[in-house]
Amino acid sequence: MNVHRERRPGELVFTLLLLLGSLYLLWEAYGISKFESITSAGVFPMVTTAVMVVTAGLALVATLRSPLRHDGEGRSLPQRFLREITPGVLLGFTAAIALYMGLLERLGFLLSSYLFLVAGMALLGSRRWVLNLLVSAACLAGIYLVFRMAFSVVLPGGTWLQAVLR
Repeated sequence: MNVHRERRPGELVFTLLLLLGSLYLLWEAYGISKFESITSAGVFPMVTTAVMVVTAGLALVATLRSPLRHDGEGRSLPQRFLREITPGVLLGFTAAIALYMGLLERLGFLLSSYLFLVAGMALLGSRRWVLNLLVSAACLAGIYLVFRMAFSVVLPGGTWLQAVLR
């Protein structure tokens, strides 16, 4: 079955990075125990990463054969990449995740997660602020009950809370 498919902006670079990453993982898998025997510890990782290399290579060949799709509006390739592949919501969520990771140790799990959930709902377009605040609180209460009370997982408390409680 031959399906005519056009290549999207950034697809060739992504496929090449996928192949390079697979080759690196194959090298790392080989380093586990070389290829001493069929029952050695590194055989399964080598087989799975070899499959990754082959499939990434096939994907790269298919991508190279696909013509680049034109948008008909005369945009440059970087402009098309930003518009089609990395829309504002994706960039906003990536920034929110990075900020969440940075604040997690300082503010603690509950407060940073609450802020992340509220911001995430806003980024996704919800303007029902009272509902967003309540749903975020309810989700965190459920997560807290399950992980802290049921499973006894210690959630990060945050350094600011420790300073306030001293």
